[in-house]
Amino acid sequence: MLSRRLLRLKVIKSLYAHIKSESDNIRASEKNLVLSIDKTYELYFRMLLLAVDIARYAEERQEIAGRKKLPTYEDLNPNRKFVENVAIARIANSEAIRKYTESHSVGSWTQYPELLKNIYAKLSASDYFKKYMASPERSFREDVQLLTDFYTKEPENNEALEEVLEDLSIYWSDDLGFALTMVVRTLQNMRESHSDVKLLPEFKSPDDLEFAKTLFQKTAVQFERNCKFIDRFTSNWDVERIAFMDILIMATALTEITEYPSIPVKVSLDEYIEISKFYSTPNSSYFINGVLDKAVEALKADGKIVKTGRGLL
Repeated sequence: MLSRRLLRLKVIKSLYAHIKSESDNIRASEKNLVLSIDKTYELYFRMLLLAVDIARYAEERQEIAGRKKLPTYEDLNPNRKFVENVAIARIANSEAIRKYTESHSVGSWTQYPELLKNIYAKLSASDYFKKYMASPERSFREDVQLLTDFYTKEPENNEALEEVLEDLSIYWSDDLGFALTMVVRTLQNMRESHSDVKLLPEFKSPDDLEFAKTLFQKTAVQFERNCKFIDRFTSNWDVERIAFMDILIMATALTEITEYPSIPVKVSLDEYIEISKFYSTPNSSYFINGVLDKAVEALKADGKIVKTGRGLL
């Protein structure tokens, strides 16, 4: 399921595009936000199918080797442990995955043979794969562990895969890590006794999508006002030199802090400071932390932060 942090990040990126384009069509920008969220969930399914297509690629290689004019003993008697991996077969035969991929026109990785070749070569050269193939054990647990190792170690740092993802969707920039986390959680939930794959839902809570849409709308409407409020606490800084992303992150944080009574202030602050560490300048997190601390104190003094529930301040 997509985390609230990812949703916050999607909101910030959509706000960046909306404000920089000087668009006055909030509804159109909101539709792009929802599309970008849905595309991340699609990436989760695409990554689940990656192992399936790599196993099929490996099996095709074995079949080709077996048809040589002078095949070796290994060519005629290949180690089929990987291509017969039960966890991979479970994914390949999943009715739930099939329904989603058909309804969302999710294509196969087989249209990128060079990518499959690249990933399989790296997988085959890895110590954990060699250990798996050499082990005489044949168990569901071992098969799942191989996939867990694969998704943990291979895709995220593969430049060829990143290039393909960039070509497939403009919305997948920086989404791979989130999708892989969901894949690994899905693998951890797999049980030999279950006939199908237990997929993660797109959202943890039915309110999550509305949270993202409302946060986007309210931050867009209140952006200028929040910017002026932020200016009060940046007197020692050259405003023109403050990164726009820093301002946008702080403006979104202030909207969440003042508009969502059920979210603790500390949670909001921690989330946006963490986002700034990866999506703004190297020193942004310290700057944003300092400014938001002052802004929150001022908002509390003015009675503009109202939280419901115990311990939410």
